[in-house]
Amino acid sequence: MDKNSYQIQQKLKFTAKLRELTNILPSFCFDFFRGIEQTTGVKTRIAYAYDLIVFFDFLFKELYINEDKTKITVDFLDKITPEDIERYLEYLSYFTKKDERTEKVIEHANDEKAKARKLASLRTFYKYFYKKRKIKNNPSLLVDLPKIHQKNIIRLEVDEMVKLLDEVESGNDLTKFQQKYHSKTKIRDLALISLLLGTGIRVSECVGLDINDIDMNTNGIKITRKGGNEVIVYFSDEVKRALIDYLQERNSMVPESGHEKAFLLSLQNKRLNVRSVQNIVKKYSALVTNLKKISPHKLRSTYGTNLYRETGDIYLVADVLGHKDVNTTKKHYAQIDDERRRKAAKIVKLREI
Repeated sequence: MDKNSYQIQQKLKFTAKLRELTNILPSFCFDFFRGIEQTTGVKTRIAYAYDLIVFFDFLFKELYINEDKTKITVDFLDKITPEDIERYLEYLSYFTKKDERTEKVIEHANDEKAKARKLASLRTFYKYFYKKRKIKNNPSLLVDLPKIHQKNIIRLEVDEMVKLLDEVESGNDLTKFQQKYHSKTKIRDLALISLLLGTGIRVSECVGLDINDIDMNTNGIKITRKGGNEVIVYFSDEVKRALIDYLQERNSMVPESGHEKAFLLSLQNKRLNVRSVQNIVKKYSALVTNLKKISPHKLRSTYGTNLYRETGDIYLVADVLGHKDVNTTKKHYAQIDDERRRKAAKIVKLREI
């Protein structure tokens, strides 16, 4: 399966999921998803759908119990008050919902960041119908976004990065069961971890790589960013050595039909998927630190942190990481500036002691 086929299959899969979710919502919601199709990716629309399902579940479970959700029209939105939305945000702190497939009651909790995202989804939803003049009011704008307390960036320190790569190579601290497979996967895993740590690419960009996306002459890889834009990201000679070792092994493998062009292959000789990469990172990082939950995204944060520390260029970091808005990058790496300011304070002496 080449990159184009892989991307097409992923898009079809997500499109089918979106249709499944919109069928749960009131019928007029379909107009919203059709209206934002040209300006959003399908994953973004799926996220909106999940948020709206929670919102309408709340309305008809807590406030409008006697209304028939399947028969309401868009003018129902004018019934919603700012106070209703404030109650919704409070409801999000903790609620339960029965899983229709398993019949189990699942508990849900949302922090300030999750609440802010759900309110942002609601604002986009209301903005669409208000702009189209299908509703008279937009109560979502009269509700303040929850204050978000910034958390520290979770990342690996330099010594932890070294230990992580050492663990991938040796496998000494893996369980006996894990060591059975280590000899078969360590070269691939080292290439994978090196690539994530050495380029900061997203896990989805990583698994979407084809063999012909890698150019050893320029130390570059061609990836597809969010939104479908293709860019070239460069890697160091250290990463290059890990990739060359894996390519030698990869060229002797016989991929399953449809996966011939995929760069990273599973033990089943199929394109490695996102969940598999998450599990690989989790397996090795657990040997390095038990205080941090390290995911592929945390390896991306590690790369971004290291690049910013070395260059001090926030615009370069934003460009390499593929952030559309440099303010996103500034928000994530502001604490590093604070560290540098603290160091500066210690350098200047008023009196010799």
